[in-house]
Amino acid sequence: IYGSQFRRIQVTDENRRGLLGQASILTVTSYPNRTSAVQRGKWILTNILGNPPQPPPPNVPPLKANEEGATVKSLRERMEEHRTNPVCAGCHKVMDPVGFALENFDGIGRWRSTDEGSKIDPSGVLFEGTKVDGPVGLRQMVTKRPEIFVNVMTEKMLTFALGRPLNYADAPVVRKIVRGSAKGNYKFSDLVAGIVDSVPFQMRLSGEGGQAK
Repeated sequence: IYGSQFRRIQVTDENRRGLLGQASILTVTSYPNRTSAVQRGKWILTNILGNPPQPPPPNVPPLKANEEGATVKSLRERMEEHRTNPVCAGCHKVMDPVGFALENFDGIGRWRSTDEGSKIDPSGVLFEGTKVDGPVGLRQMVTKRPEIFVNVMTEKMLTFALGRPLNYADAPVVRKIVRGSAKGNYKFSDLVAGIVDSVPFQMRLSGEGGQAK
């Protein structure tokens, strides 16, 4: 591909399709010197599945680095050692399998088969029981119920449109927008139109009684 202009291309690599194969997301969920199954898992749980993990407990020990002269351990092996701590295991058993499914992508999104001399193992069992073996399986799990992602996306778009956090009274509005967009296969334009037509966007709360105005 030559030139600086944008153009449409055909993506033939199944691993690269969709948001989960975008270098921007893969980079922002990595550390400067290595990938992070935890950061990638947390990002997907929070921003795609709407199920953010609990904040880490205090005084969590850091992930052990490979010591000079010792046998080099893969990131997965070091994470498995880290999870032997019961304090850490609860959240990591949910986040890590999601993140390791993307481990073939390095810190800037390039595809690779090894890391630090060890063959990468992207397989695992997700929190809801699905077995995955890389980004394709993870994407198939996410897209089985598209309304979950659309619901999360609608919440974030409505938050931006209103300029405030959502509260319990906004939940029916979000559900209405998602149901309305389902008729058109969740088109982005339908989500925008649903937000613009919603009561919270067109009106504001006034006074202690919270009356719409």
